Amino acid sequence: MATMTSSEALERARAAAEAAREAAETAQSAAQAAQTYADQIASGLDGGAADGLAAAAHAASGGVIDPFVFRLSIFVLAIFVGYFVVWSVTPALHTPLMSVTNAISSVIVVGALLAVGVDAAGGAGAEWARGFGFVALVLAAVNIFGGFMVTSRMLAMYKKKS
Repeated sequence: MATMTSSEALERARAAAEAAREAAETAQSAAQAAQTYADQIASGLDGGAADGLAAAAHAASGGVIDPFVFRLSIFVLAIFVGYFVVWSVTPALHTPLMSVTNAISSVIVVGALLAVGVDAAGGAGAEWARGFGFVALVLAAVNIFGGFMVTSRMLAMYKKKS
């Protein structure tokens, strides 16, 4: 069994104290990061749940998962789920689903009309709001018109031929 001199013991104690100080600093920075992420999660629940979930994944993984990658993976999964859900709908359910889609698009039209009329409120970015509102209005109108065309065609399939 080897004995340790007092200078070696003092050096090891200093190294242990330095390691403890670094661990405390790391724990403090991790606590600050966790508080920041908790604040982001809390604020994300108000405006965007995806931002809050991305911040939570970033915090839970210790910063390994980038929030952009998390949001991108949610988007890709939504594409796959949407594809399989849409293609598994039976033709008999198509007309009611188109009615719901047209109702959602009509709400988008109301919001787009409000965005197009933002000129009365003025302010910086009013031109952008009007432009995006106009694009949303056109796309929602095309969606509604197409929905009615498809619904009409689906209903014609169930009519008796004379």
